[in-house]
Amino acid sequence: MNDIYFNHKQFIKERDQLNRYSKVLLRFSALFALVGVFLGSHMAGSGGYQFLTVHAHILVVGWLSLFAFATFYKVFKPAKTILATLQVWTAIIGAIGLTAGMWFRYVGPFGMDTDGTFSLIFFIIGGTILLLSFVFFAILTFMKTDVE
Repeated sequence: MNDIYFNHKQFIKERDQLNRYSKVLLRFSALFALVGVFLGSHMAGSGGYQFLTVHAHILVVGWLSLFAFATFYKVFKPAKTILATLQVWTAIIGAIGLTAGMWFRYVGPFGMDTDGTFSLIFFIIGGTILLLSFVFFAILTFMKTDVE
């Protein structure tokens, strides 16, 4: 009887952790949506499209992908929480890194050299971290979940 109770407590603890992942991803997704919509309205109002690439990636990588990940954690509850933790934080860090790197590279804020090494490195590191997140996500989707 104690094993069943302990397993139930462990299940509740893991479920609560995954619900937190879902909420964190959803909140970051909302922030990306807000920034993406703001950039889109700025471009429409100004008639300038220098933010087009950044705007598109903020909405697709930041808003849409993080929202999809949040939905996955809410619906399927993957079994391996260490891999899930890595996936969640690499998704957030990678989305921020990639889109900020694109902003540095394509827009060149603060007088930054768009062909400079810093912007390229930032862009590449952010994109690589995001790529790892998608690899972790693919692995998670093939693993047993609590719903199965």
